[in-house]
Amino acid sequence: MVIFIKTLQVILALSVLILIHEFGHFLWARAFGIRVEKFYLFFDLGGKALARWKWGGTEFGIGWLPFGGYCKIAGMVDESMDLKQLEREPQPWEFRTHPAWQRLLVMAGGVINNFIFAILAYIAIMGIWGESYIENRGNRIYVDDLAYEMGFRTGDEILRFDDYEPENFGMLQADLVRRNVHKATVLRGGDTLDIYIDQARIGEVLSDPLMFDLAIPFVVDSVMQNGLNAGADLVRGDRIVAFDGHPVEFVQDSRPLLAELSSQEVAASVVRGDDTLGLPVRVDSTGRIGVYMQMPGIKTRHYNFWEAIPAGWREAGESIGGYLDDLSLLARPSTGAYKSVGSFIAIGQVFPETWDWFRFLNILALLSIMLGVMNLLPIPGLDGGHILFTLYEIVSGRKPGQKFLVAAQLIGMVIIFALMFLAFGNDIARIIH
Repeated sequence: MVIFIKTLQVILALSVLILIHEFGHFLWARAFGIRVEKFYLFFDLGGKALARWKWGGTEFGIGWLPFGGYCKIAGMVDESMDLKQLEREPQPWEFRTHPAWQRLLVMAGGVINNFIFAILAYIAIMGIWGESYIENRGNRIYVDDLAYEMGFRTGDEILRFDDYEPENFGMLQADLVRRNVHKATVLRGGDTLDIYIDQARIGEVLSDPLMFDLAIPFVVDSVMQNGLNAGADLVRGDRIVAFDGHPVEFVQDSRPLLAELSSQEVAASVVRGDDTLGLPVRVDSTGRIGVYMQMPGIKTRHYNFWEAIPAGWREAGESIGGYLDDLSLLARPSTGAYKSVGSFIAIGQVFPETWDWFRFLNILALLSIMLGVMNLLPIPGLDGGHILFTLYEIVSGRKPGQKFLVAAQLIGMVIIFALMFLAFGNDIARIIH
């Protein structure tokens, strides 16, 4: 069931984003009187499609191969490599006969739509749910093996990355990567320490699923009414520090221990005020004791309609800037950032196991930004390549020849397939390991 829900979310998200992107090309082309021959969700290889219909001179359809989609514009060299149309006399309704500025807007239309959608999605998120995050100040980290090897320790409070003071706990790992941090200042016990970051390990940080977890003290908030310990003497504010003499400072410490003690009654050492008590508690077969823990405070800001608009713009701008920082790492092979490139398999892993509209819309907005930014890369075959050639034409007054455009398109497709191969290879390697 979990795999079905994740697969459904991936297909729905990618379908929505593809339609939004290709519709941007479609709208600008039709606005300038350029004929759009085909508009497809997914690919109709071999001319086969699950559905097709004609409207306004355009063939719309749903292909049988669920990878991407396309908008075939008359008189344009694109991934279809339809060269026969270029052998005919140029027609007034074709892409190639229109002014450069119009062709530029047609090619940029998909990216424009992606960014507009992301902004609208973030405005909706801010207006409906507001902005929530766990504050970094006052909270401590629970480290994995990579963080430990880099010098961090469970219980550290991160004060600064170089001169930057992180505000959002959930963005610590992203801040470490994007800000090219060389020194982290942490509070450990009562001492302030500096940890120097080895830049050669940034690639590992990028591919690490959770380097900094939130260290949650085992402080009782309430006991489940129908749980195993409903009649136990646990009260709100009790801090459990040990089970059967084994110390547990944080909730994460207790999980493997309670799994070993499942289906037993154990002695819990509980700190209540100035006293330390020994209380019997029962552990169920899943290694749980049926209590809710006190969680660190979540900072939430709610916005009305007018406030949500600038807040959504700001969130979209920060997301675009952050993703550009991520891409800049790929240009530095020494960071190993290329190892973190993933395909739709990696995309599927970020979706929740149960349907959650808030998380789905957040992921959809971020993926829309990623799709827009990726398409701006100046690679022939992507929108950015077409935009680059059109800008060259506008500046120089010379239009690139058809043979050059065809050759560039072929080179671009080779680059794109190489990137896809890298992404699938990385995903398969992660699954194997």
